[in-house]
Amino acid sequence: KKRKKTQFHSKAAMEEAEELNLKSFLKWAVELGISDSPSTCTTQSDSCLGNTLCVSNFPKAGGRGLAAVRDIKKGELILRVPKGALMTSQNLMMTDEAFSIAVKNHPSLCSTQILAVGLLNEANKGKSSRWWPYLKQFPRSYDTLADFGKFEIQALQIDDAIWAAQKASRKAEEEWNEVTQLMHELKLKPQFLALKAWLWASGSISSRTMHIPWDEAGCLCPVGDFFNYAAPEEETSNYEDQGAGKPYSLQENDTLKSETELDAAARLIDAGYEKDVSSYHFYARRNYRKGDQVLLSYGTYTNLELLQHYGFLLTENPNDKAFIPLEPDMYSLCSWDNESLYIHPDGKPSFALLSTLRFWAVPKTSRKSVVHLVYSGNRLSTESEVVAMRWLITKCRTALEVLQTTAPEDCKLLNILNKFQDNHKFPEIKEMPPPLASELCAFIEKNKNVVSEGIYSMSCVARRSIERWKLVILWRYLYKQILCSCIIHCSAVIYYLGVDR
Repeated sequence: KKRKKTQFHSKAAMEEAEELNLKSFLKWAVELGISDSPSTCTTQSDSCLGNTLCVSNFPKAGGRGLAAVRDIKKGELILRVPKGALMTSQNLMMTDEAFSIAVKNHPSLCSTQILAVGLLNEANKGKSSRWWPYLKQFPRSYDTLADFGKFEIQALQIDDAIWAAQKASRKAEEEWNEVTQLMHELKLKPQFLALKAWLWASGSISSRTMHIPWDEAGCLCPVGDFFNYAAPEEETSNYEDQGAGKPYSLQENDTLKSETELDAAARLIDAGYEKDVSSYHFYARRNYRKGDQVLLSYGTYTNLELLQHYGFLLTENPNDKAFIPLEPDMYSLCSWDNESLYIHPDGKPSFALLSTLRFWAVPKTSRKSVVHLVYSGNRLSTESEVVAMRWLITKCRTALEVLQTTAPEDCKLLNILNKFQDNHKFPEIKEMPPPLASELCAFIEKNKNVVSEGIYSMSCVARRSIERWKLVILWRYLYKQILCSCIIHCSAVIYYLGVDR
């Protein structure tokens, strides 16, 4: 009971400290000219927010984010951040001569490395840094692919994802080695010289920076980086019919918008640096009601890309994709790049993939005469369509069969972990399916601090490990669901064609 009471008071103290830090930060932001006021004239306030936005918590939708304090219309300016409030390499070097001189002695470093070192340099200064109120708002760690250990990487199961995580991890370590001398010259404290600190800094750059025209590394934007992510709406395909088994065709009334119209539309639902007012401006993507979470699109990403750059994923991501290997001769049949050959979240093959399969399914002697039909999105024949669909079904089934766990098993494992976080107790391993038991044993072996003399406890490190593992399981589960949906879709096409009735 004493331990529980101590933990409760400790948690309450942490929440109170976070609240004080947030108030201090929002007051600091006012002094830099950051404002959510609809007009340029603002009244003196202890917070840069309150006219349009407020900081709120959305446990099931990204955690801490920004909520509307009033009704907001699409296209409305909702936040402005002056250039002087942006943390950029240029800004850091202008205000720290020692940092500027040291950086100039290392011309081979890329812009993101310079900004990451600059971030660590400011964190090293502690309270003496002008950015200290802002730095206290940063998370202590991230869940990007570069942060994954061997256990998490192997738990991804799919080769493409494992390769991407290994590549991200190697790149982070290589870049850390390249900046080590510069960090020593800046006399950073030992904790800021470690790889763990570099992963924090590079994770901050990867997940929090926004585009600016004068620096490829981008900028860190106070308050602006509180917006949580909204996936761009899936673009309505101009060649894909929605009916199962129907040919993919162009829409008759599709018209191309002018470049000016597209720029205006992007401006209304996006954010960007506006040179004429020397500020970063944020606009509402859509209409919001009071209390709604106000979201920002960072761009179009698959779930693996979201994990790689931001450390989260979406259970419903219209831009997610699943890739399957094709036969060697298939790649030579199409003019599309490999990134275009994928399966949509609903299980339908992309236009490029479907066209490639249709072309491949036609006898070689007939291909030259049907190439124009393939590129126009037409089904060539019932026979070739069935061959293409059956090939895709077989390929998806094969891809699923070689994986260590099934989608239902992944779902069960997620439920087990959720229950463990509630009662700190795992079920009996002998009662679990062998693949899940094996993975759970590997996790416990890696995180021995989770178990203490038969009593399950949750340290901060263990809690973080479990959250990261859950992300991995959720990613592979969603990936497998796409393959399962593809099998269902292709089977429906075959049935529609009257072959398997």
